[in-house]
Amino acid sequence: MSEVPEDLRYSRTHEWARADEDGLITVGITDHAQEQLGDLVFVELPEIGRHCEADEACMVVESVKAASDVYSPVAGEVVEINETLADSPELINKDPYGEGWMIRIRPDDPHALEGLMDAEAYRALVEEA
Repeated sequence: MSEVPEDLRYSRTHEWARADEDGLITVGITDHAQEQLGDLVFVELPEIGRHCEADEACMVVESVKAASDVYSPVAGEVVEINETLADSPELINKDPYGEGWMIRIRPDDPHALEGLMDAEAYRALVEEA
C-alpha cells in the first residue's frame, strides 16, 4: 500500500495538498501516483503568477512509461515552484511528500482544502482502483 500521510488532503486525480502556516498551499502528486507512473524523467511546472482553477491541468510529469497531466487541487495563484525538479524529477519518486513537492499556491478561498478528501477517503479511492 502506498504511503498516505494523515495530515494532507487529496484529490480524486491523485494530487496532495497541505495547508502551510503562511496561508499558502503546497501541492504535489501522491505516492500512489508516482508508483503508477514509474521513474520520472521530466516535470513541467507552471509559471509563477499563473492563476490555476481547481481541477485544471497546470503541470505535466513524464516518466519512462507515459506523460501525465497534474491538476491543481484548488484555485489560486502559483507563488512558488520547486525549481529543483527541473534537474532532479526523480525527487518525486524518492520523496513525493517532501522534497518532491511541485508548487505552492495562494488559494482564492482559504477554506479550499475542505472540499478535498482526507487520508481515509483517499485510501478507499486507491483500494477501489
